[in-house]
Amino acid sequence: MLFVAAGLLCVGLAYLGAILPGLPTTPWVLLAGYCFSRSSPRLERWLKRSPIFGRLLRDWDEHRGIRRPVKVVAVCVVVPVVTLSIVFGGLPIRVKWVIGGLACVGLCVIVFVVPTVRDRPPSES
Repeated sequence: MLFVAAGLLCVGLAYLGAILPGLPTTPWVLLAGYCFSRSSPRLERWLKRSPIFGRLLRDWDEHRGIRRPVKVVAVCVVVPVVTLSIVFGGLPIRVKWVIGGLACVGLCVIVFVVPTVRDRPPSES
């Protein structure tokens, strides 16, 4: 029951991440998939068939990576949101440095650590 509850919470956070800038989507989808794989095959199938998250999960399951357009969108959302938070947020300078540093670490992980799934060219028969 804990894995089902955690999976549903993660799906909710993933949907929020899909519409709110600054809240990531991919980690929540992957965590929800993990929770459902441990608890509910029915919910795992539902998530993998989702028109919004299904391809992302299938790419992770099959290739242990994400596609280039997903990486580009992540970078294009994180950079302006973090920059605006640092510039216009009335935060102490230390907090701004922490936010900027964590954003840089996250971007480096997305760009350099997480494998990129390449589209296969259609094979000629």
